[in-house]
Amino acid sequence: MAELWQERGFGLYLHWPFCAAKCPYCDFNSHVRSAVDQSLWADALAQEIRRTGKETGPRVLTSIFFGGGTPSLMEPKTVKTVLDAARDVWAFANDIEITLEANPTSVEAHRFEGYAKHGVNRVSLGVQSLQPDDLRALGRLHTVEEAQTAFETARSFFDRVSFDLIYARQNQSLDDWERELTTALEMAVDHLSLYQLTIEEGTAFWDRAQNGKLRGLPSDDLGADLYELTQRLCEEAGYISYEVSNHAKPGAESKHNLLYWRGGDYAGIGPGAHGRLTLNGTRHATECWKQPEKWLTAVASGNGIREEHALTLLDVEDERLIMGLRLSEGLLIDDLQHVLDENRLNDLEEDGLIWRDADRIGATRIGRPVLNYLIAQLAKG
Repeated sequence: MAELWQERGFGLYLHWPFCAAKCPYCDFNSHVRSAVDQSLWADALAQEIRRTGKETGPRVLTSIFFGGGTPSLMEPKTVKTVLDAARDVWAFANDIEITLEANPTSVEAHRFEGYAKHGVNRVSLGVQSLQPDDLRALGRLHTVEEAQTAFETARSFFDRVSFDLIYARQNQSLDDWERELTTALEMAVDHLSLYQLTIEEGTAFWDRAQNGKLRGLPSDDLGADLYELTQRLCEEAGYISYEVSNHAKPGAESKHNLLYWRGGDYAGIGPGAHGRLTLNGTRHATECWKQPEKWLTAVASGNGIREEHALTLLDVEDERLIMGLRLSEGLLIDDLQHVLDENRLNDLEEDGLIWRDADRIGATRIGRPVLNYLIAQLAKG
């Protein structure tokens, strides 16, 4: 297990916690600030990368992901400082994937050229909807036209451009989604992330729902139909559902996300970032301070990590089950030696919810919509 990261990859996740506005559906660690000292933040992120590099020692970095928040609010020189620090402490793989999430506003799109110059080679755009009314309902600041312009601008600088859409929105019909997704597939390069709207505790949508003011959400049956429609349209367009919510043409899968789901190591840097690092033969979970100013203070004192603990073998295998079952390729049975309930596995296989071959298991087409149920059944105890 100590050397498993060498097989499954080593990544770096950078969390930029700032947004221009807080979306009502979002439960990510994001904060609105009137001003951000880019130089201060660049130096702090670089300092944490160098500290982490001393812990891990020499490694080959296979992917970097700038998430948030809204990373496209970072100045290109901030991105450069971060990437220079990573290059100082780790070797970059020849085919390293460096992704930056972006919001498609005209104000931010001009930065794409700078990001590409400094090494970013993949962009993921948070489009979320191609319908004006739904964009407003989702609290998005951009228009459909701005999203399309940002997408075309990104394509002029990056070979790999993905974008996100949210479906199962308020008052959305099957016909509505079919038209919208068909348009998205005509736009797309080679990758789409398609998420069903979920109402998460702590969000504005959650509060509205609790007060009976979030109307028009789909029934469970309509949600299932929207999911099936999504799978069919993507498959017909040549986009394989390699993960429950992610679709790509063969070879265009996100390396960084695959690293998570396959159980690789990754350093988590920035407010609220989580990491998984194998150190001295033991896998560790890390979590950074969430509040931006608290994180900065902690970094200035020498360490932005709020909590770090060693994972037991059962912890590791439970995580692999939870993450790996999301993939269409499934996961290795050997990864689950101590947590897999064989009797329930047999039952789920007979029910057509799980497939199994010589060394792997995975969720079938009809099993994928009920992953939480499958995980609860398969894990002992």
